[in-house]
Amino acid sequence: MYLLSKNYPGKRAFITGAASGLGKAFSIELAQEGWTIGMADINMEQLAEAAADVTALGGNPITFHLDVSDKVEYKSVSASFLEQAGGIDLLFNNAGVGDGGAFEEYALENYDWMTGINQLGVVYGCFYFIPAMKKQKSGHILNTASAAAIGCAPTMGAYNMTKAAVVAISETLYGELLDFNIKVSCIQPTYFKTNVIQYARGGALVKKATQMFIDRSGLEAKDVAQEILTRAGKNELYIILPKAAHKMWLMKRLAPIWFRKKVTEEFMAAMKKAMKRVK
Repeated sequence: MYLLSKNYPGKRAFITGAASGLGKAFSIELAQEGWTIGMADINMEQLAEAAADVTALGGNPITFHLDVSDKVEYKSVSASFLEQAGGIDLLFNNAGVGDGGAFEEYALENYDWMTGINQLGVVYGCFYFIPAMKKQKSGHILNTASAAAIGCAPTMGAYNMTKAAVVAISETLYGELLDFNIKVSCIQPTYFKTNVIQYARGGALVKKATQMFIDRSGLEAKDVAQEILTRAGKNELYIILPKAAHKMWLMKRLAPIWFRKKVTEEFMAAMKKAMKRVK
């Protein structure tokens, strides 16, 4: 049993991006321990399938259509979940999109789109659920950032900045919420098998290169979810995984200029390989 299930016997979780990938993996893991799970996503067909799996495993899913960048819709959804569940113990601000492109070539409309989902989606989730957690004097917020906030590789400016923002939000809330017995964890994984690029706007090369990194990662969403839930139960603020990502985190601090050049060299070499595959 996860420590989170012992720490929060009410077992009420709200997860964005729950229809697939890491969000679905979180839902599956918690379902096996009898959690009531608010499962939110924009893809209602996939969400229905994920919810059926959760039910079969002993969980209690409550599904919501939610575009996390829509603050009006998010306000309504959060209120509905709190009313139905009677409170909230775990908040997973997990929904996100991946994309890339040269900084000045990536359309400004795409920056708005990326920021709305990856950054403001986290802001809205925290904004609407923190009051309930403060009232309870308990809860745990898990924000999905990325090792991209560490690496900041070329051609990923929009994605990098939104994920760095999630780290900053998490660190800020960690301090603000200490006296309210509300925990905060910031999740920073490298590539793993998920469909983060399903809505990418940057073109075939971006999708091909990202998929190449995903395929060679060797990490499944289930394994990532299990490690995150285990470490969150220990109240870790920074959940950086796997070990290679933690090494990146250390090297950036110990040798920042060397690290920046190394990231650039390795990423551009990978992009050249992807270009050959696209052709």
